Amino acid sequence: MNSLKGLARIGVAGWRPFGGGRNLSTINATDLEAALTGNPEALDVHLTLIERDIAVAGQSVRIHCHCLAIDGNGRIQLRRLAEFMRHAAADYTISRSKLAEAKARDAKFNSTEAVSALVEEAKRTFTDLGTTGEGGELLLYLLAERFLKLPQILCKMDLKSDPQVHYHGADGVYAGITPDGVLKLYWGESKVYAKAADAISACLSSLAPYLLEPEHEGAERERDLILLSDRADLHDAQLTGALRKYFDRSSPMSNRVRYCGVALVGFGVTFYPGEAAATLADEIACAAKEALADCVGRIGAGIVANKLESLEIEFLCVPLPSAQGFRDVFLEVMGLKP
Repeated sequence: MNSLKGLARIGVAGWRPFGGGRNLSTINATDLEAALTGNPEALDVHLTLIERDIAVAGQSVRIHCHCLAIDGNGRIQLRRLAEFMRHAAADYTISRSKLAEAKARDAKFNSTEAVSALVEEAKRTFTDLGTTGEGGELLLYLLAERFLKLPQILCKMDLKSDPQVHYHGADGVYAGITPDGVLKLYWGESKVYAKAADAISACLSSLAPYLLEPEHEGAERERDLILLSDRADLHDAQLTGALRKYFDRSSPMSNRVRYCGVALVGFGVTFYPGEAAATLADEIACAAKEALADCVGRIGAGIVANKLESLEIEFLCVPLPSAQGFRDVFLEVMGLKP
């Protein structure tokens, strides 16, 4: 016992005290929580929770709604939200392990050089296309991690060979775990459209193949599953190894994966104040709840149409002053639009 304590003190490679000597062949909820990034309270500065955990009878969906926050002057700050998103771009696009190596290098040399380089690298992965959906994907990441507490274990952004080309696949993959150790794999999908009905329909039809297709080499999810077996990342090497066993077809752990969905729809509404106008937060909340009632019905109908009733889906609704306005401000703040 004394020798083990000595090893812990000097940090010998290959031995790591964790959870009282726990065998790290599986992961648990504490492991996933430790992988979350960012301050959840910072999200509340920019987005106000209107409703959460709305259920639809006969389905396994949970619907949540956030609106743009109203400041002390009675105004919304869309640009501030975009700036907040920009500050999270490196966490979203760069793997946890790569970021950790950069932080360790900077600590060693009392610098910010390595992390700053990754921040610039992150910005360069985003496209400058005016119709980009990458702002919605980044917003999905922030709400999944900081609101739903689901850590991202695979981001498609660092797989892009050309910033102007969107990577084909899920809009990120997130993870949860059941008490008995079944991995809940949340396939992410986001759509930001002018109309809520169009965003909901497109989002669910894109998500359905990841949840419903039988397991085979031609399945829509297969490419991402292969990537997960090689690139899933929880930062800690042993935990990452345990996580990747769930995607190893030769491991019995691969039978302990449950497919779920996390979806975000952004859509234009008319109830926000104009640039020079002011309003009360209660008025926005009341109008948002009215808009949400229609969304709930459409989501329920879309889930039935896509045969997703039995699948667990976290559905995030974000009303915006304008879908295209959101994209334009995001591109401008990211330095991708003059």
